[in-house]
Amino acid sequence: MIAADRDAPNSRIGLATSLIPLSFFCVFIYLLPRVKAGEVLYFYINWIPSLGIQLSVLIDGLSLLFALVICCVGFFVGLYAADYLGHHPRLGRFYLYLNGFMLAMLGLVLVDNLMALFVFWELTTLFSYLLIGFEHESDAARANARQALLVTGGGGLALLIGILLLGSVGETYSLRGLTQYAVRIKEHPLYLPTLMLVFAGAFTKSAQFPFHFWLPNAMSAPTPISAFLHSATMVKAGIYLLARLHPVLGGTDPWMGTLIVIGGITALIGSVQAMTQSDLKRVLAFTTIMALGILTMFLGGKTTPALTAAMTFFLVHSLYKSSLFLVVGIIDHQTGTRQVEQIGGLLKPLPFTFLAAAAAALSMAGFPLFFGFIGKEIMYKGALTEDMFPEFATLAALLSNSLMTAVAGIIALRPFLGPLKKMPRLPKEAPLTMWIGPVLLGSLGIFFGIIPGWVSRWLIEPAVRAFHWTTEDIQLKLYHGINEPLLLSIITLGLGTTVYILRSKIRRVFAGFLDQLPLKTEYAYTFILDAVAWLAKTLTRMLQNGSLHRYLVVVIGSVALGVGIPLIKNPPSFAGTDFAGVGQPGWLVVFIIAAAVVLVVSARSRLLAICGLGVIGAGIAMLFLIFGAPDVALTQLLVETLTVIIVALVLLRLPRLDHHKPKYGAGKLLNGVLAAAVGMLMTVLILAVNQHELDRFVTDFFEANSFIAAHGRNIVNVILVDFRSLDTLGEITVVAIAGLAGYALIRIQRKD
Repeated sequence: MIAADRDAPNSRIGLATSLIPLSFFCVFIYLLPRVKAGEVLYFYINWIPSLGIQLSVLIDGLSLLFALVICCVGFFVGLYAADYLGHHPRLGRFYLYLNGFMLAMLGLVLVDNLMALFVFWELTTLFSYLLIGFEHESDAARANARQALLVTGGGGLALLIGILLLGSVGETYSLRGLTQYAVRIKEHPLYLPTLMLVFAGAFTKSAQFPFHFWLPNAMSAPTPISAFLHSATMVKAGIYLLARLHPVLGGTDPWMGTLIVIGGITALIGSVQAMTQSDLKRVLAFTTIMALGILTMFLGGKTTPALTAAMTFFLVHSLYKSSLFLVVGIIDHQTGTRQVEQIGGLLKPLPFTFLAAAAAALSMAGFPLFFGFIGKEIMYKGALTEDMFPEFATLAALLSNSLMTAVAGIIALRPFLGPLKKMPRLPKEAPLTMWIGPVLLGSLGIFFGIIPGWVSRWLIEPAVRAFHWTTEDIQLKLYHGINEPLLLSIITLGLGTTVYILRSKIRRVFAGFLDQLPLKTEYAYTFILDAVAWLAKTLTRMLQNGSLHRYLVVVIGSVALGVGIPLIKNPPSFAGTDFAGVGQPGWLVVFIIAAAVVLVVSARSRLLAICGLGVIGAGIAMLFLIFGAPDVALTQLLVETLTVIIVALVLLRLPRLDHHKPKYGAGKLLNGVLAAAVGMLMTVLILAVNQHELDRFVTDFFEANSFIAAHGRNIVNVILVDFRSLDTLGEITVVAIAGLAGYALIRIQRKD
């Protein structure tokens, strides 16, 4: 790509739309003092009152922290893209998708109602699909976007079921309201299924094992998208959900055990795979998986240090990772490559980019005076105080952070130090709008490290207290004295430096280990996808083969089984059944209908069979007439007559039935059994309904209002013309179309 002209219309559009996240950021900064003072801001409007669903906004410390990060990173990404994609022909579409995604994420973290949260949850899935597949000419981009959509969308469906169960047990969809029923929810028999479904939604969204494979593949998106979606926003949606539901579902053994184990495994997998990559964007993608695993692991705890570590590391990671993604984008933009082996000596041509990379990488490695160092110390303190598996949590954090220290060196040192290598493009510093964002985001890692007390009071403490009520002091410090977390931080730096020095050998060992794994989750995804496609194709061949007879057998058979089995298990009583009201005329018509049925079944001529069906329809019309429904009888008679005429005209074009030998095998037997079963089923259902007193609410309403409200004495006519006017219009339209079709058939027959 080439740098955009400042006066290019596309570039101006990018700069203008970047004001949207900046405006939201200023609003949230204005609200920060009130939230810091402990105030919870709540606004709502009735959305679906009949279901008790409100579109409510909840602004507390947790939602405000996420909103600030979303808007801050969104602003710098928008500014960055103005030059990075300045000459792209679809830049306007890019900003539409980007800002749509940002608004969906803001909605997700700000709403109080779980149903509204799910709507925004799915909107983030939709916009991420559009953004990952932004370069839709690429087969890889389309495949990766589809993979992200299927994995996160499938988790979203599981989350919806979990939300419905949670609302059913807690009798509300309000997040604030559910906290009042936390004890009842945790003791309910549906607690474990609800928990697993919520975990499925959070794990797929935040790329937890075994759903972590989709995140690195999403790196096919342009770098600004990767920086926004997959470092600071979308993949943190699952983390937000776990934090928000912590008071409702957290603190139990299934919660703690699952999150600590899955989070620790994810962190180790991400850090190991990051060491084996040569593409800088994929390196960052796997380190994002590591960070998400760490966050999940600490949200599994219930101690104040563990939850404080989660919120602190969320902020730390969002700052340094978004900065590093933008740095990698600059390197790719200015040199034409992202491969580690092909890049070197960029310090002199890209000095500001190196400054951003160094600041962000040092925070990522956890060097003293950086905010990342404080985050690692509180992380180790939280791991040591976990209620379940503290040794596993500490070891997972130590190994993951050590490998991340080595990765930080690979990103910050390898591309910039040493002699200048020959690259596809002659490198030069990027425009101001591209490097200012990563520099400022990386510098926040230094600034926050110098004033950790301010960050603790204004950002971290309100966020933790929003979902974890505690009287313990929540305070971040640069130095807590000589203690276990400090010793673990020193070990991390030493071990990480060793890994960086021996990176070539360690990379080969890790790559060999990963190659020997018997089952890879991405292969499992491909297998499942192929199996679903095969099953769909097989079922389509079986069910959608063009045979109307088979369609009827499947539909009618399904109804017979679905309704008949419960009736057999709980047979109704027919003690009060009385057929005296049928009378001789009624029985005569029933006999005629039965004779017509025999005629249809035994007929060798299609025309004779359709005439028999017409007699059946006319007989039903006579029954309507006998029991006092002349309007319905007339409608039935007209429809049957028209049907006979149309079908007869069609059947004249087909060969005679007597050209074919009659079949009396299994097919005929199946048809007979199925027809008899459905007939008996409908008879039993009607008789069973008649055993109960009918609810006359609707009848009484029409009797009382037909003349007064609609000025009609014939209740049936009033229902059809006034109360069901649109329904009747639709029926008339259908009849008119059928009449036109019949007329067309007659015209064709005359021409022939």
